[in-house]
Amino acid sequence: MGRTSKAAFTLSQLRERIDTPETELRHANPYELLVAVILSAQCTDERVNKVTPALFDAFPTVEDLAAAEPDEIYPYIQSVTFPNNKSGYLASMAEQVVEQFGGEVPRSVDELQTLTGVGRKTAQVVANVAFDVDALPVDTHVFRVANRIGLVRNDATTPAKVERQLKRVIPQSDWGAAHHLMILHGRYTCTARSPDCNDCPLPEICDHYDHRQRLPDPMPGLDASAGTYYCRTGDRYFDDPDTHTDRYGIEQIACPTCGSMTVFRTSTGETTKKPKDYRVN
Repeated sequence: MGRTSKAAFTLSQLRERIDTPETELRHANPYELLVAVILSAQCTDERVNKVTPALFDAFPTVEDLAAAEPDEIYPYIQSVTFPNNKSGYLASMAEQVVEQFGGEVPRSVDELQTLTGVGRKTAQVVANVAFDVDALPVDTHVFRVANRIGLVRNDATTPAKVERQLKRVIPQSDWGAAHHLMILHGRYTCTARSPDCNDCPLPEICDHYDHRQRLPDPMPGLDASAGTYYCRTGDRYFDDPDTHTDRYGIEQIACPTCGSMTVFRTSTGETTKKPKDYRVN
C-alpha cells in the first residue's frame, strides 16, 4: 500500500475510534490557547490544564500578563517543565502582543513565530485551533506515529521533514484533523514506551507492528543462574554482552563470542532485539 493510501486508511480508522479530534488543552480564547501551548512544550497537557485556571484568574487578559514580571508569573507555573524559562517567555510574548499587535493574538503562522517562546509547532497549533488556518503541526506524537505506521519515508528524521512529507499524502482540508488524530492515537494507544498494538485499529498497515511481529519468539525455561543472557546461535550463556549496530542502524545486544544478535534475557526469556523506533531528538 502506498503512503497516500495508507494515510487515507489511517485517518478513516482513527476517525472511527476518536470521536472528537481536538486539542485537550483547555482554553476560552486565542490568548489562553497561546499561553497553554507555550506551557505544553515538553510537558503534558494534563499538567498544563492543572495550572492554567489559577494563572488565567490572575492574568485574565494579555494586557494583564504583559504588565507582570516573570517572577510574578513563576508561582503559577512552577509545576510545569522549565518554569523559569517559560515565565520569561510568557512575559515577553504578552508584551509583544500588546505592543506590536494591539493586544490581539496574531492569526498567521509567520506572525506568531515572531513572538518569544513560539516556534513553528506552537504557531501552527494556535493558527489552526484558534483561527482555522490549515496547518499540520508535528509534535513528538505525530513524529512517532507517522514514522511507525510508514506514512513518511525513512529519511524523515526531523519534524520539518515529517511535516513536508505528510502534507504530500494528506489533503490540505484534513491537515488539522490529522494532527489531532495522530496526537491522540500516540498519546493513548501508540505510546512511546509500550504501544498497545492489541488495541490498535492499524496493525495491518503499520510498519512498526510488522517489525515487532518479526522479533524472535520468547524462550521460556532459560537458566538465569547460568548467566544474564543466552545466545541461541552459539547455545551459550554470558553476563557481559557486546553491542552491534544492525542494518537499520539500531544498537543491539550481541554475543561477545560469536557476535550474534539473537540474544535473550534469561530472567524473562524475551529477546533483547529492539525494533526501529522514532523519537524527536
